[in-house]
Amino acid sequence: MSQDFKATAQKWLEGDFDPETKMQVIELRNNDPVGFEDAFYRNLEFGTGGLRGIMGVGTNRMNKYTVGMATQGLANYILSHVKGEDIRVCISYDSRNNSKMFAKITADILSANGLHVFIFDNIRPTPELSYSIRYMGATAGIMVTASHNPKEYNGYKVYWNDGAQIVPPVDKDIIEEVSKVTDPSMVKFEKGEHCGEIELMGKKVDEAYLHDILSLTLSPESRERHNDIKIVYTPLHGCGVRIVPECLKRLGFKNVFNVPAQDVSDGDFPTVVSPNPEEPAAMKMALEKADQVGADIVMASDPDADRLGIAVRDNDGKMVQLNGNQTASLLTYYILTRWKELGKLDGTKYCVKTIVTSQLVADICKSFGVKCYDVLTGFKWIGEVVRQNE
Repeated sequence: MSQDFKATAQKWLEGDFDPETKMQVIELRNNDPVGFEDAFYRNLEFGTGGLRGIMGVGTNRMNKYTVGMATQGLANYILSHVKGEDIRVCISYDSRNNSKMFAKITADILSANGLHVFIFDNIRPTPELSYSIRYMGATAGIMVTASHNPKEYNGYKVYWNDGAQIVPPVDKDIIEEVSKVTDPSMVKFEKGEHCGEIELMGKKVDEAYLHDILSLTLSPESRERHNDIKIVYTPLHGCGVRIVPECLKRLGFKNVFNVPAQDVSDGDFPTVVSPNPEEPAAMKMALEKADQVGADIVMASDPDADRLGIAVRDNDGKMVQLNGNQTASLLTYYILTRWKELGKLDGTKYCVKTIVTSQLVADICKSFGVKCYDVLTGFKWIGEVVRQNE
């Protein structure tokens, strides 16, 4: 909802905000009138996926105050709906600018509200945050990331106890609680007698995650037969560097090449215009590396490593980038083929795809006699079907 941006900005100048923030408000007001209005004309919306926006000062920006108020609203919801003496929340963050700071602020506020916080000791992928929620027996999880958006953005994704992002009615109820926190003064920062413990997660969770990932291997004999294929992998300055190369190593692949400049975790993403591995421009350095070393396949992940770009060689030896539908179709066919060969198609198997994914996936499932669910766009809706079928 639109608001008197000048009056709102004046409250920031007169209120209990830190001096650096006030100076930034003044500079924005004096030097960028359009940006000044955009920063204060409304509150950054906490939607069904959480927060996402440009970083900076103002009510319509990602900053420590808007993140703090969202976290207080989330804490209020958890405390009013979950009973117990050890209510746990897991937190992870990616390599974006301010991600670590936002994650630490989130941890401090949840702890001040009496919740038991588990936060990763360094950047970790979104899928591992999802895994950690179940592994630690947590009620909720938070991933600080703006996924593959440009460097100016950051975000705050909320997950529930099944490891998937929040869905109705939980999402609507959390949004309602967040909307009630209208001023930073309502955020509980101070450590009290009943504050919750903050514990670091690290190698133990990594090991469990890698163990369970590797247990899903369907063709170990094929992996051993082809362990000399050449793979180029790049994390595009993101957190995939913490886990993907190690996973490939444990799978037995001997020729994994990196792109050194892109292994550097850097929220400015200096070697790409946009860190989206589905865009050919983001794959440019990795494709050049592939031609240098004669690689068979290129893989690139986005900053929070939940999106993968893949390129392979065509019949003429040229690297060709696959789109998401091609990758999904190939993987679906492979998995169902192996399940059939291994006698695992026992009537309990199913597939879930979103409505924007190729119908070819559903046709492949039909040919194997496997049910395919169509859901709205977003992994949280896939997670909902998984939960209903557990």
